[in-house]
Amino acid sequence: MKKLSIVKIGGNVIENKAELTKFLNNFALLKGPKILVHGGGKLATQLGKKLGIESKMIGGRRITDDKSLELITMVYGGLVNKNIVAELQSLNCNAIGFSGADGDTIQAHKRPVKDIDYGFAGDVDGVSSTTIKKLLEADLTPVFCAMTHDGKGQLLNTNADTIASELAIGMSGVYETTLYYCFEKKGVLMDVNDDQSVIKHIDSLSYQTLLEKKVIADGMLPKMHNCFHALKKNVHQVRIGDIEMLHPNANLFTTLTL
Repeated sequence: MKKLSIVKIGGNVIENKAELTKFLNNFALLKGPKILVHGGGKLATQLGKKLGIESKMIGGRRITDDKSLELITMVYGGLVNKNIVAELQSLNCNAIGFSGADGDTIQAHKRPVKDIDYGFAGDVDGVSSTTIKKLLEADLTPVFCAMTHDGKGQLLNTNADTIASELAIGMSGVYETTLYYCFEKKGVLMDVNDDQSVIKHIDSLSYQTLLEKKVIADGMLPKMHNCFHALKKNVHQVRIGDIEMLHPNANLFTTLTL
C-alpha cells in the first residue's frame, strides 16, 4: 500500500502568519500523497464580533445557528481555505480547496438534539475514498475546511479534528495512513508547564494509565479520543506535535499506536 499523510492544523497556527508559513513550507515538502485539514474558529469569532454576530459556545463547542453557519462558511471555506491553497501553490504544492460537499467527499447528518441543541453541527457518516483517491492520483493535494453536508443541500459545521480522523479512517482501506495533529505544543506533555516533557509514545495501555493519573485531561481528551478511534479503525499511526513535527529530522513529538 502507498503511504498517505493526513495533517490537521490547529487554530493557533492558522492565526500566526509566520508560523503558518513555516508550517506550510514543511507540509509542502512532505513526500507522497497528502491531505490538509483546517478549521478557523478563532478567526470566525473575531470576524463575527466585527459583524455583530455573537459566537455561542458550550463546553468548547460552537452553537451553529443560521448566522453562525453563514459566517463560518465565509471564513472556513473562503478566507482561510483559499489563502492556504494560494500559499501552497507558491510552494509548488498543487492544492485544491474542499468542503465535504465538494465532490460529495464527506457525508454527514445534523447532530440530533439531546441535552443541547448544537444547531447546524454535523456528525460524519462516511468518506468517499474513491473520489479522494482520484484527486491524489492526479497529484492534487486536497485542503479540507471544517464543513460537511447532509446530501439534501444543507451545509454543516463539523469539528476539524473529527474530519481529519474520519478522512484517515476512510482512506485506510486504500493507503497506509498516518494522521498528524499539528498544534502549538510539541506533543502530549507529562507536565503542561514544561514544553519539553513530551511523552514520545503512547499505546492503549499507557493511555489508560495517563487518563487515570489525569495527565491527559480537558481539551486534550476529545483529541485523544479521535486518535484512538482512528487507530482502532485501521489507521496505521497517529502523531501529535508542533509545526516542526513534519520536518524529516524531527524527533520530539508523540506517536500513538494500539
